[in-house]
Amino acid sequence: MATVLSVSGSPSATSRTNRLLRHLDLRLTAQGHEVIPLDVRTIPGEALLGTDFGHPAIVEATRLFAAADGVVVGTPVYKASYSGVLKALLDLLPQYALADKTVLPLATGGSTAHVLAVDYALRPVLSSMGAAHIVQGWFTLDTDITVDGDGSVTVAPAGATALNRVVDQFSAALHRTPLLASVG
Repeated sequence: MATVLSVSGSPSATSRTNRLLRHLDLRLTAQGHEVIPLDVRTIPGEALLGTDFGHPAIVEATRLFAAADGVVVGTPVYKASYSGVLKALLDLLPQYALADKTVLPLATGGSTAHVLAVDYALRPVLSSMGAAHIVQGWFTLDTDITVDGDGSVTVAPAGATALNRVVDQFSAALHRTPLLASVG
């Protein structure tokens, strides 16, 4: 199966975004994929903000992106866009770091007013990085994500059904060759 890089763009270890991604990692692993989590918040701030392309953490992140067949990118929505820490990492990656990759954009937020952030903020930057195929993304309300006492995650039933569908579509798309537009 495919190697999937699961990127959490949340600045908090206990955020619902981070926990939701790790929950979805389990689903992808159960489908036979090798999932490698990358929590952007663990990359030293001086490397991200100092644009230190040679920093070992940036070199490793770049290697992980290059080695992946697919990338899941999850972010909390702040001011109708993706997180600053995610932006800092994406800015340090090569221009076409997502070339030949299948990508699943995900976002979480406190209001349905931010639903379009997936398509109007996150999708364009992923596209500009050369993603071969960006599958349908998904926005999950914070209130639909419950962290249980044992640390496991439960997603509200209606949201869980839709979220599982986009994850399954991503999983299936990992093995399809994208159709290239003919140049005429």
